[in-house]
Amino acid sequence: MTTTNTGRSDGDSWDLASSVGATATAVAAARAIASQGPDPLLNDPYAEPLVRAVGVDSFVKLIDDELPVPDDDPALSRSRMREQMTVRTKFFDDFFTNAAASGIRQAVILASGLDTRAYRLDWPAGTVVFEVDQPEVIAFKSQTLTALGAKPTADRRTVGIDLRDDWPAALRAAGFDPGKPTAWIAEGLLIYLPPEAQDRLFDNITALSAPGSRLATEEMDLSALPDDWAEKLAERSRRLGTGINLAELFYHGERASAAAYLRGQGWQATVLKGADAFAANGFEQPDDELRTFGADSGYLSATLEG
Repeated sequence: MTTTNTGRSDGDSWDLASSVGATATAVAAARAIASQGPDPLLNDPYAEPLVRAVGVDSFVKLIDDELPVPDDDPALSRSRMREQMTVRTKFFDDFFTNAAASGIRQAVILASGLDTRAYRLDWPAGTVVFEVDQPEVIAFKSQTLTALGAKPTADRRTVGIDLRDDWPAALRAAGFDPGKPTAWIAEGLLIYLPPEAQDRLFDNITALSAPGSRLATEEMDLSALPDDWAEKLAERSRRLGTGINLAELFYHGERASAAAYLRGQGWQATVLKGADAFAANGFEQPDDELRTFGADSGYLSATLEG
């Protein structure tokens, strides 16, 4: 199977080999690579079989180290890919672990894709983990993991719905309790939303959150990037052979800072800059404008004040 990549449109849909869905498979492939070898940086035993089940040739070859890496672009090296995905994955893993340690027993993974945290994290008893994504994506992952014999380590509840639809109502229908503090993650999601949809997402999260709820996502400072940054990033993906044209998938236009917007909604928000996140894992952030997404970009965590 090969990836298919067309520009975004209102009401568009996808599976895990097309459009935005293919990026979820690419991320899972990177997690699989970081989980390989005698000294793995991550431990995601489900990433590789999920990617193989999707069946996109380029991602399978990426896992098997059969794609040529351009010699003149060190940011595309396999070791850099492993490090970058480790930094990202551990930030969100630790976010959930710390939220659970504080007593939060309700978690929501927005645009869950091939996320396997409901299966691989050590959740406290009584924790409910909601996964929200396109129905086809949810169904494929659930069926594949069941066939692998994987069992959730929490009460996993799936919500098959497009985030452009009334997902708060669907979440409630699945048993979500807005009266309880919730840990939310929106990993790798914001840039695929129109700016106004990003604001609406945060509005909905805030409306559903009891005091003490937590949220983790990325903080993107795009102001320092060149005007053609998306095209340059897409060219890198093409050179690596993934077939993904990110320039057609990202929504452009000025958007609010996630941290500033959430603060305006009553959240206490902090941003861990990318360089500091790399350093915390013992790595050095690549000196590359496209990989860092601007000097002030990083990982955001927020807590809703009472």
